[in-house]
Amino acid sequence: MTDDVPEGPADATSPRQRRRHQSADDVRSARRHVTLWCLSMLLGVLVVSSLIGENGYLATLRARKEERGLQAGLARVRVENLHLQEEAARLREDPSALEEAARRDLGFIRPGETLVIVRDTRPAPPSRR
Repeated sequence: MTDDVPEGPADATSPRQRRRHQSADDVRSARRHVTLWCLSMLLGVLVVSSLIGENGYLATLRARKEERGLQAGLARVRVENLHLQEEAARLREDPSALEEAARRDLGFIRPGETLVIVRDTRPAPPSRR
């Protein structure tokens, strides 16, 4: 008894029969084809993951951009801190600077001085007739 499938139309009453490979070379070729297909899919998944994954290339670019922005912000804050330290030292050492800051920020005046406040006024909108 052989395992070969008879050629020709299958009997309508018999269950569907599987096609069997004719030789070992056909089996090896089919396995290679399936293995190549699986490896190709795996490679595709790895490439997509390396580009857009959580730790992928695009995420790395975003993190680098954010780092540059934070570094620039840190530099601005350091410069501002330096200016504030210089102003604090000047206010501690120079009484006239302290008086100037009190007049400017708190609106202090010396006895005998008159405070004049000038406000910008907006022109009245043109009336409609």
